[in-house]
Amino acid sequence: MVKCGKLILNKSFIQGGEIQMKRKLSLLLTSVVILSSLFSGCTSTENKEETLSLEGKSLSVYCGAGMTKPFEKIAEEFKKETGCDIKVTYANAAQTQTQINTSEEGDLFIAGSLEELKPVKDQVKESVDLVKHIPVLAVKNGNPKEITGLNDLTKDNIDVVLGEYEATPIGKIAKKALGDAKIFKKVNVVANTSTAPELANAIASGECDATIVWKENAKGHDIEIVDTKDLDKYIKTVPAASLKCSENKESLTDFIKFLNDDKAKDIWKSFGYEVLN
Repeated sequence: MVKCGKLILNKSFIQGGEIQMKRKLSLLLTSVVILSSLFSGCTSTENKEETLSLEGKSLSVYCGAGMTKPFEKIAEEFKKETGCDIKVTYANAAQTQTQINTSEEGDLFIAGSLEELKPVKDQVKESVDLVKHIPVLAVKNGNPKEITGLNDLTKDNIDVVLGEYEATPIGKIAKKALGDAKIFKKVNVVANTSTAPELANAIASGECDATIVWKENAKGHDIEIVDTKDLDKYIKTVPAASLKCSENKESLTDFIKFLNDDKAKDIWKSFGYEVLN
């Protein structure tokens, strides 16, 4: 009986120890979970604060009208990541240059080419090259007039619409290319537009048979690009120029970094641009 009693006593003692051990493990695990939750919550808050570090701040950007679609996406993504609101003015080069020189306001100028920075050179602090701006010869879908190059634009039955020669980079390129080919005065130009997207619309609406337009503007329209090398030497570079009058230095610095980020580059590429760096 005594031995049996001792045996029972030993089992009770062991069982009691196991229960206490389980309670301790349970308390330990609960503490770990609570600490992990607190740490995770703290990290999440820190990340959110870091991600939206520019919440409530803004940037004023001038951008060539031909780059409206990709830049809208880029501005949208930057705001999503940082909280910074980007106010963009889309216009042709001449309009933008006049506004920058007259108002001396704004943070950044996304120009259609490096040449477009010359009239505002006194307002520019520095610039970085972003993408290639590629001019192309565009025609109606199916190329019904069988246009194979610039020389075909001199045919009597070909109506052409071009960008304004002094106000738009693409208009200047068209005039230069046709002039270099010694056919500018022989081309039947029925109209000039103030922006590059209007050139693509002119083709799609049947207003003309051909135009010289930026490659990205020919994307998504009822038009096609003629396979010719006639415009290869007129490829331009799109720069992002920081303005001296900027009052949003922190936001501007972060946005310039974002423009060189893979996410921004992928957006440019999706619209047919060739990234430079």
